[in-house]
Amino acid sequence: MKFEELPTPCYVVDEALIERNLKILNGVMQRTGAKIVLAQKAFSMTTMYPLIGKYLSGTTASGLYEARLGYEEMGKENHVFAPAYREDEMDEIISICDHIIFNSFSQLEKYKSKALQAGRKIGLRINPEISTQEGHEIYDPCSPGSRFGVRLEDFRPELLDGVSGLHFHTLCQQNSDDLKTTLDAVEEKFGQWLPQMEWINFGGGHHITREDYDLATLEACIKRMQDNYGLEVYLEPGEAIALNAGYLVTSVLDFHTNKIDIAILDTSATCHMPDVLEMPYRPPLVGSGEANEKPFTYRLGGQTCLTGDVIGDYSFDQPLEIGDRLVFGDMAIYTMVKTNTFNGMPLPAIAVQDKNGDCKVVREFGYEDFKNRLA
Repeated sequence: MKFEELPTPCYVVDEALIERNLKILNGVMQRTGAKIVLAQKAFSMTTMYPLIGKYLSGTTASGLYEARLGYEEMGKENHVFAPAYREDEMDEIISICDHIIFNSFSQLEKYKSKALQAGRKIGLRINPEISTQEGHEIYDPCSPGSRFGVRLEDFRPELLDGVSGLHFHTLCQQNSDDLKTTLDAVEEKFGQWLPQMEWINFGGGHHITREDYDLATLEACIKRMQDNYGLEVYLEPGEAIALNAGYLVTSVLDFHTNKIDIAILDTSATCHMPDVLEMPYRPPLVGSGEANEKPFTYRLGGQTCLTGDVIGDYSFDQPLEIGDRLVFGDMAIYTMVKTNTFNGMPLPAIAVQDKNGDCKVVREFGYEDFKNRLA
């Protein structure tokens, strides 16, 4: 099947671009000895797991279901962190996870003995309270009132027995200069306890596969922890694995006019690309420009009843027509994992484009998928 023959709406993941990203990440691992694991919260397309497993050290999860997915589908190192764990899920989590990271000393005290008896590595998430991002407080784990990680003023070193590593996660789509700033704060506040640790986890949010990413600074940060404290270093990016490696193909259904020309698509911001509304951001669209940059400008919106179901304003060289296919870029990350069926919107199909440019639909969804979500 060729790209232009795919049904719409449809996510398309480009195998060659995924592998390109993986080679960059694997290069960091080879040069530094650090371990990089896939954060499944950003990308959990199991069709790609055999390929990802060839290059990375394993997976990390945000709870039981993701932990099971990594354990069953990749079968390498399996890490987990959650703000709090359910008691009725903890036995299974301990049975399938190698690294179990706790968010508080109360959770650590509750589950530490059982996890250590099973031979698991125990970590504690810390909050260095250093915000390095602007305008995205919803994604800033160091923002005031954040529920993530133990602050220095709440730290209880007398309870560290059995804890072999510290974890921090402070970044979101950021470069390595922000990692260095964070690491400075980690050393300043928690450095006295690093010599008694075996490993440190830099968390996610590292845009390592972005064109302007500073690999040298990242690798210097890794080496700093290795040389100064003898620590094994972990990173758990999600977006970097599938950054710019996926598309969402959609078709124009109709037009409307209300002070601006509006095109109604068979996809939806709220259902199929919710980060457009949550972040918010304007996704790239192949062959388009900013509003009024080209002769014909349209507001692109979805089919749902939500007035704000709008993807953005885009301009084109030629007027759009019913049936035209539009291709949004960078749609593999935080898209498929967040889809929903609000208003009974069908979920997009999922396809893989191989290295020869041929496409194969690996999953399609229908009415039963909508119906069976709720009793």
